[in-house]
Amino acid sequence: MENSLFIIGIVIFLALAFDFINGFHDTANAIATSISTRALKPRTAIIMAAFMNFFGAILFTGVAKTIGGSIADPATLDNGLEVVIATLLAAIIWNLLTWWLGIPSSSSHALIGALAGAVFIGAGSDHVKWSGFIDIVKALLLSPLIAFAIGYVVMTVLKWIFKNKSPHSVNKGFRFMQIITAALQSFTHGTNDAQKAMGIITFALVTSGNLDSLEVPLWVKIAAATSMALGTSIGGWKIIKTMGTKIFKIEPINGFAADFTGASVIFGATMLHLPVSTTHAITSAILGVGSAKRFSEVKWSLAGRIVITWFITIPISALLAMLIFKILF
Repeated sequence: MENSLFIIGIVIFLALAFDFINGFHDTANAIATSISTRALKPRTAIIMAAFMNFFGAILFTGVAKTIGGSIADPATLDNGLEVVIATLLAAIIWNLLTWWLGIPSSSSHALIGALAGAVFIGAGSDHVKWSGFIDIVKALLLSPLIAFAIGYVVMTVLKWIFKNKSPHSVNKGFRFMQIITAALQSFTHGTNDAQKAMGIITFALVTSGNLDSLEVPLWVKIAAATSMALGTSIGGWKIIKTMGTKIFKIEPINGFAADFTGASVIFGATMLHLPVSTTHAITSAILGVGSAKRFSEVKWSLAGRIVITWFITIPISALLAMLIFKILF
């Protein structure tokens, strides 16, 4: 019993560490454009994002239930805690590596891939809910395409509406609007990304017999939301630089269009209880907006590197989780 409680303690620590890292890894995406256009000062943007992430995380649990039960049934796993430990270690390692390199990769992809890999190697392929896994992967792959398309349309419409206006006055107005959309995007990030650690902790509590269902306890909500908010307060300057300045020269009207698009796609997924990559949604929104502004201005070589990272994250995380499971257990 004591040994089981100790392992659960390790799982909770790792899950909250994942959320903390997610906070400075992925939230950087949500505030990058508002910082690059000087709509918000960096410190102000980070503090605002931390609060909005917290509130978003507290208010929703649908994505947590999807994470907790769509890839595997925790009640049927004899070694579920070991599976979760391997999952979290793999996802944390990949997140830290891509953060260090300044590449906006997906924490969602890392966690989903790692969980599938850990269940596969730890319990066998029969315990992986392949239909649920495929549904999640579909959402992860479709969301950036949707974000790109919406971003392109939104920016095209804004260009047409304000084509006869002074660029200076337009950008002055949209610099204020960016504050609102940056806050909204941080809120939606909390509604989706913080749920993933909640789902993993709930998964561990069910598989250990400490919970009977995938209903997320209040203390898990508060712990995950607080961890993400604290991580957000650290900031992710390398990723902010990549997202805010290196893809194309972002002006306030572009930042507004990208933030509005990203927030819409993420919150839509949250309402459908689907875990999507906030990184993918926001990056694709920026690419769509940049394409509508001027296709030739987008640095497609950098965009290509980001897209490659998107596609390799799930298989690498799965293999990493398998390796960690074999080494530790």
